[in-house]
Amino acid sequence: MKGPTEWEMRNIIMPLLLSGAKMLDRHCPKCGSPLFEKDGRVFCPVCEHRAKQEKSEMRGVEERLKEKLSELANSLPDDIDELEKHLRAMEKIIELLERYRKLEGGE
Repeated sequence: MKGPTEWEMRNIIMPLLLSGAKMLDRHCPKCGSPLFEKDGRVFCPVCEHRAKQEKSEMRGVEERLKEKLSELANSLPDDIDELEKHLRAMEKIIELLERYRKLEGGE
């Protein structure tokens, strides 16, 4: 997504201006939003917000996967065929969790 949305203008950029941050005459090469300077740091508030949002969403997905893994572990069936299905599903969930950790820069 390019440029700030109307919501981002109202909820991210305007509060920055009111807090004393200085809007620069340069724009973010990634999203086109104006760059800001505050406390000697130049940054793109829109990209920072979007990165935080994405990380939060990833954590939410990770938590749901962990919950599902726990559900499966706590309800292992006696039937061998069903047990194999449960274990394959658990393996897939573990693989997905490992991928999420790699994406987040962990492990």
